[in-house]
Amino acid sequence: MMSRIHVIGHVNPDTDSIAAAIGYAWLLRERDKADAVACRAGATNPQTTWVLKTLNLEAPMLLTDASPRFESVMRRLDTTTPDSPLREAWTILNRTGGIAPVIHPEDGVPIGLITGLSLFNYLAKLVGPHPRRQEMKIAEILDQPCREACDVGVPRFQSSTRIRDVLNRILREEHIDFLIVDDNGHYLGVCRQRDVLNPPRIRLIMVDHNEPGQALGAVDEAELIEILDHHRLGNMSTHAPIRFSVDVVGSTSTLVSERVEEAGLSAPPQIAGILLAGLLSDTLILTSPTTTDRDRRAAERLARWAFVRNGPLPGETIQSYGQQVLRSGTGLATRDPEEIVSTDLKTYEAGGFNFAIAQAEVTDLLQIDEHLDNLKKALEDLRQRRALDFAMLMVTDVVNNSSRLVMVNAPPVLEDLPYPRQVDGTRLATGVVSRKKQLLPVVLGLLED
Repeated sequence: MMSRIHVIGHVNPDTDSIAAAIGYAWLLRERDKADAVACRAGATNPQTTWVLKTLNLEAPMLLTDASPRFESVMRRLDTTTPDSPLREAWTILNRTGGIAPVIHPEDGVPIGLITGLSLFNYLAKLVGPHPRRQEMKIAEILDQPCREACDVGVPRFQSSTRIRDVLNRILREEHIDFLIVDDNGHYLGVCRQRDVLNPPRIRLIMVDHNEPGQALGAVDEAELIEILDHHRLGNMSTHAPIRFSVDVVGSTSTLVSERVEEAGLSAPPQIAGILLAGLLSDTLILTSPTTTDRDRRAAERLARWAFVRNGPLPGETIQSYGQQVLRSGTGLATRDPEEIVSTDLKTYEAGGFNFAIAQAEVTDLLQIDEHLDNLKKALEDLRQRRALDFAMLMVTDVVNNSSRLVMVNAPPVLEDLPYPRQVDGTRLATGVVSRKKQLLPVVLGLLED
């Protein structure tokens, strides 16, 4: 399992993040025959959910934390039952290196372990001052039930438990072998202390981000082997050299499609369809200022692969499909304010400030008016919950290519933002649709000046 490569995007994943993970994992399997699986670091947003359903694709595996768990170090050893003769456990001991799990046959719940030490302790009880015990033959001992030689005090841990959360307990334990169970207490396997103290790291490829603050939890405990992104450089450090690609294009899906083409392959219609959705979402159907000629060529390439007669998107065009993708993720009325300010959220640090910028898409900026108070409250709750200095919501009109900015606890330096203040306190950013290329550089410039 630990040789598996987990391809994952940022927390609060958008469509490009999910698409890049799915597409790149497919390429690694197809091109390199690697055991690669697409993952996500959070829930899918409404737009991504619509795209996945339309293409009949499953959402990637949820992976919110890279910290090793007990499942990564356990071995599912052969078992015996408490009433079985000890000779059965003896046979298992010889095959497993000295461990025989004793499991209740009716419910699969472990009773304990028979180990070399527990077996010695049992024999020590038999060889005592009582004459009859001294006369017991080996064959008679091996006919005794396994429960007699079982150590029932062996610690047990759930397979999903993070090792680091119970490390102090493990270091204090006199036992060196542990039972691993599922959430219902059923036997799954056994692990040894030496393996727990040096667990294998989860192998990760990060797509559509490169900053630790936007990565899944405990990313420093993973083995990071590659980054594929199109954002600004963050402050990621690694234990060893890795393949690091950050390129100036409108979406990570563009980069994935280029690598598919370089490999001489063509993506299946479903994979091409979600990569195209990620590209069109991030570039607002190729109208965003982040769009490059490479994005346009990638869109044509992906459309050629996706819009086939027997595929999930027959008869579509780049424009018609893009409009459906954008429309599926827009609107404020049907979503909770807390969801709006947290779904597409990215955190940053600059000029001594920790802050966040969320983005929501609408088809008309007038939608903000009736929801403004609730959005401000949700934004302030998010700011306090995450201990941020200030927070901002960028509400983007995907039809007219403009945004309005909602801010809470903004520092005085942001008074110099070049966007006219409105009567309701928001700021109108005409022509601004890209958080990465248009809004963020302006905010960073003011904070770092």
